[in-house]
Amino acid sequence: MKKVWVISLGGSRIVPDDVDDSFLRDFKTLIDLHEDKRFVVVCGGGRTARRYMTALKKLGKETRSQSIEGIAITRLHAGFMARLFGSEANDVVPKNMKKARDLLEKNRVVFCGALRWRDQNTSDGTAAKLAGFLKCNFINLTNVRGLYSSDPKKNKRAKFIPKIGWEDFFKIARRMEFKAGQHFVLDAVAAREIAKRKIVTYIVGSLGSMNGVLKGDSKVNGTVISG
Repeated sequence: MKKVWVISLGGSRIVPDDVDDSFLRDFKTLIDLHEDKRFVVVCGGGRTARRYMTALKKLGKETRSQSIEGIAITRLHAGFMARLFGSEANDVVPKNMKKARDLLEKNRVVFCGALRWRDQNTSDGTAAKLAGFLKCNFINLTNVRGLYSSDPKKNKRAKFIPKIGWEDFFKIARRMEFKAGQHFVLDAVAAREIAKRKIVTYIVGSLGSMNGVLKGDSKVNGTVISG
């Protein structure tokens, strides 16, 4: 099989407010450029999921119900992306890792959302687990350049971190209190899996940066998590 990459595509990139058709067109063009590779793209729920989950919270529903709603939105996004890519992508959204792997045998690109409900899990956690299962590298395409010492949108003095070890990253991530629909570059579940499986991970904020990673550029415009 061709080299496989797992990509976590944040819901904030698919639907920041409305569906970002310009970004998605460019995303497809980039994936098409790398025809020598295969991809599993795990779609997040983003703001769309958080809106529904917040409503459920206000209506008195427990965290599990909120999380299941978020999972449904990630699968909605996955189905949408698969239809965008057409015949080169899967026509069934997988709900477990084995199915995702089987679909990868027949399709160059496989889109999925969260695979199943699990306490304190997110689509990033799903992507990390898939990367471990498939024994491949992992790209988290988000809406910030990479990892910072604190939230750069709130702290102008936040320092960018170009490279960090697996264990050090996990120490940062696990300090984040879990909330259904939480927003952080990668959550503690994903960080734990990355450290446990020693998955080389790239956090990037643009398609140009992701292209550089896929081409094997020596300098990454983002954050590299490795040993």
